Amino acid sequence: MTPPVRPRVLPTLISALVVTAVDAALLALALGGVAPLAHHARALALIAVWAASALTLGFLRPVRAQDVVERASGQRLLLVLLFFVPLLTPPLSALGERFGWWPLPGGAALCWAGVALAALGLALRIAAMAQLGSRFAPIVAVQREHALETRGLYARMRHPGYVGAGLANLGAALAFGSAVGLAGALLMALALDARIRQEEALLASRFGDEFARYRAHSGRIWPRLGRGGA
Repeated sequence: MTPPVRPRVLPTLISALVVTAVDAALLALALGGVAPLAHHARALALIAVWAASALTLGFLRPVRAQDVVERASGQRLLLVLLFFVPLLTPPLSALGERFGWWPLPGGAALCWAGVALAALGLALRIAAMAQLGSRFAPIVAVQREHALETRGLYARMRHPGYVGAGLANLGAALAFGSAVGLAGALLMALALDARIRQEEALLASRFGDEFARYRAHSGRIWPRLGRGGA
């Protein structure tokens, strides 16, 4: 049995701080400077959520050495989208709030619900990554000792991690109450849908009947509670 990997504390803290600093800097630019950011409670709450998530991922270290035996083709554009869309959606929505572009109904209640949704989505994403462990990879790929995960979060829903990522991005867009951010949320949803299609094609090819049985009693992005798949 491979011993657990012990993350180094200082590099993990530095990495989390750098990632959070980039997110905070983009929000500061969108809101008009550091002072507006410092007085924006929802932006500060989002930054705190992102910092906690970065620290958690740093200590969990789900992305480890990969022993890939098969991977999906045509992933480059999707990887670019899945990196930049969640990075840019919050500042775009913040910019919309700053200039009053296409405000959404719901006021502060909707905006704070967005913050909560972002936290929930990131928690789901991290929990799914932690359950996969070394099988998690930034690319759509199958590892040498890859086993199909059908327990826990994956028992009734095949892609909880992608659902979490989508909810986190949508929540960050809603947190500033501007419909401008919904364009990013839509683009994220389309990119995740394409990623899911790639992954399911690879899993069906690799696991055959086992994946077909799993698919029959689980939902794609929504928990399947009765018979049949989605």
